[in-house]
Parts: sequence; C-alpha cells; structure tokens
Amino acid sequence: MIRLVIRPGLPLLFGLLTSACGSRTGLDVNAVCGVAGETRPCFDGCASGLQTCDSGVWLECVAPVVKEACSDVCGTGERTCVQGTFGACVVPPSQRPCENVCGIGIETCENAAWSACEVPDTILPCSSKCGDGTQPCSSGVLGACNAPQPLPPVLEATVRDFLASHPDMEREEGRTERGLVLPELGDDDKPVYAHGTQGTFTTSGEAAFDQWYRDVPGVNQTTTVPLPLLRSARDERLYLFNSAAFFPIDGDLFGNEGNVHNYHFTLEASGTFLYQGGERFRFLGDDDVFVFINRTLVIDLGGLHQSLSQEVYLDGIAPKIGLELGGLYPLHIFFAERKTLASNFNIETSIEGLGDCP
Repeated sequence: MIRLVIRPGLPLLFGLLTSACGSRTGLDVNAVCGVAGETRPCFDGCASGLQTCDSGVWLECVAPVVKEACSDVCGTGERTCVQGTFGACVVPPSQRPCENVCGIGIETCENAAWSACEVPDTILPCSSKCGDGTQPCSSGVLGACNAPQPLPPVLEATVRDFLASHPDMEREEGRTERGLVLPELGDDDKPVYAHGTQGTFTTSGEAAFDQWYRDVPGVNQTTTVPLPLLRSARDERLYLFNSAAFFPIDGDLFGNEGNVHNYHFTLEASGTFLYQGGERFRFLGDDDVFVFINRTLVIDLGGLHQSLSQEVYLDGIAPKIGLELGGLYPLHIFFAERKTLASNFNIETSIEGLGDCP
C-alpha cells in the first residue's frame, strides 16, 4: 500500500508556485498544469494569446503575429515582432529617376540606401568656339570633345605710344583710383571715362582719357604685339603671361625719350571664349588695368600705383554679368603704363579658347 503524506505547509507552497507561474508575462512552457485541454491567457512579448495544457504541462504561448508599418529612406514597409522584439524594417526595393552629366537614368533604393545613378553610356554633342563635335559619356564622366579646338591662345594686342608730355603721363601724383571708368563698355567697345571734364587725382579729364585707347594722329602712335598665353607648368588648367619688365615698344614709335625704356603707352587686347564653368581670371600689374567680361567691368585697378592684383571667379559673377554655360563671350583687357621706373604685366587664367580658330 502506498501512503500519501502531505506535510503541513506543502499545499500552500504548491499554490504559490502555480500562482506565480500564471501571473508572469510570457508564461513558461512546460510548467505543470492540471486538466488536459485547459487554456489560459498568455503574452509572448508581442501579443496576447493562449496556452494549452497537454500531458500535464503548458505548451508554448500561441499568439497572433504582430506587424506594424515602418519606413526608411526607401519608402514605407513593415516590421514583425518575434519573441518580444520587433525585427528590422522591411521595405520593398524602389526606383526613381535621376540625372548626371550623361543624361537621365534610374537609381535604386534597397536596404535603406540609394544606389548610384545608373545612366546608359551615351554620346553627347559638344562644341568649341570653332565648331561642333561629340564626346562620350560613361559612369557620369565626360570624355574628350572632338570639336575643332582653337589654336594656342595668343592675344593680339594694340599698343599706343604717348609722349611723356601727355597730361595723363608722368604725373607726380600717384595712388590707386578705382571707378575711373563706367561699369559697362561704350558702344565702340572702349572704356567710358566716369568723371567728365573735372578729372581726378591721377587723370586730367575726359578729353585726355579718350585718347588712351583710340588712334589720335600727333598724340599717339600705334602698333600691334602678340601676347602668348603659355600653359602653366605647375597647373595645366592655367594659362599664363608673366612679365616683370613689360616694355613691348622699346626703341619704337616715339622712342624711349632718353629713358632706359619706353615707359608711356597703353595696351588693349580682346578675345572670345566659351564659358564652361569654373573659370577664373587674375591680373597683377601696374599702372591702370581694366578687364571687361561680356562688356562688364570685372577687374578695376585704375590709377598710378605699384603692382596690384585682383582675381575674379566667373561662376560667382555669372548671373550678374549675364553668363550662361555653353555661351560665347568677349573678354577685353585695357592697360596703361604711365610712369617711369617699372612696368609689370601678368595674366593667370583658366579661361580656355582665347586663341584663333584654325
């Protein structure tokens, strides 16, 4: 015979154990239960469900699958809760149109990241100021343009020689004077004096200034000189003309007038270029320098002064002076050497295509 002995206190302990099991979140699997097929509420950490008693133990909590909407950079998706924890947001791959220098393409978003823009390889039209051509484009990179290119840039400059006795030459007064000329070229593509007959500290008035860049018999004599712009050895994107002793008409025209050099002359040079974006132009020299792009003053270093420099970045001024990518625009340079002892003339530019066409 088997005797079942229940010691005092055991029913209370058994009851506490079963009560504690039933009160926990995520009821324990395999906990002892009484009646087969009995169910009780449970929570699996994601949703409420039921546990079933089978062979004296509670089976795993059966609860509905919980999903909720979510989103990432690719769009809207959903994430699923498993064992009390939401998984990663699952968003279907998506696509959208995109564009690079080669044209229109597609970029794909997957795993919360957009791919690079995929544009088919193509052949694009291109041009220089000398004509049209084509250039390949692949993976967002433009190849070489086969349009006819200008010859190496050589500006043909007009030099006018003056006597030292001219009222604007060899003046005792010396200083920088910005604003000597108006912001726009005149109808004849010459600088327009801004001070009428009254003159300024370093100029004597409109009548004398108007002779600087115009042929006036008996007042000036004229010749032409080349200004070759050479590619920089340190930066192949730049073209340079550098002279710390710029005396292009020594012994010529009116001559040196007893000086070591012919110090009293003006110079003007012009050319056209194709604006492609990113270009810059820098001048360093003495005395007066006026540079116009698209007939608008962009460098103003007027007056009798030692070497001064000014630099202009075309992208920064393009809206103001009317530049559009792919357009052809004029460049005008006006210079004056008006006093003895020094003459500096230095150009540094990334502007392409200033040379003549073949």
